[in-house]
Amino acid sequence: MTESRNTFLRSMRTVAWAFLGLRKRSGHDDDLSHLRPSHLIAAGLIGGAVFVLLLILAVRLATA
Repeated sequence: MTESRNTFLRSMRTVAWAFLGLRKRSGHDDDLSHLRPSHLIAAGLIGGAVFVLLLILAVRLATA
């Protein structure tokens, strides 16, 4: 259980760095060799949803 949670948190960190576009090649290769594809997909969907919600919030605050 702990290893699975640790892998998912590492996936979330990897996705966050990917959204920013800041990633070293060695770190990218290391992450891909240790992460599960299902965790990366889930982390990407969660990260995308959070990003869209933040954009909606920013627009609502700007137009209020």
